[in-house]
Amino acid sequence: MRRAFAILLTGTLLGQSAEAGEPAMQTNHPYAGMWVTEDGRVRHELLPGGRYVEARGRRERAYEGRYEVTRTHIEYWDDTGFTADGDFVDLNTLHHGGMVLRRRQGAGEN
Repeated sequence: MRRAFAILLTGTLLGQSAEAGEPAMQTNHPYAGMWVTEDGRVRHELLPGGRYVEARGRRERAYEGRYEVTRTHIEYWDDTGFTADGDFVDLNTLHHGGMVLRRRQGAGEN
């Protein structure tokens, strides 16, 4: 029962309407993509639709939820109920939870 409520609340916070069934897209920021700690242990994938997937070590989907970016600040709401935040110090550096994550360039990017 509690988990079902969290899922409903998350959908509502994303701007999901009961009729449309589609979450609001958050595409107005330059930070979507993969963010990785120097040792590669923590990996955040910020999806363009306002969702994220975090991998920790060998756990590829350790955490999942939604996020919102306001200017250079990011807020995370995990599907299990906890929250976190961070700050982008430039286009390639994210400070989050005492960690420094760098943007991972995709194949063919410099």
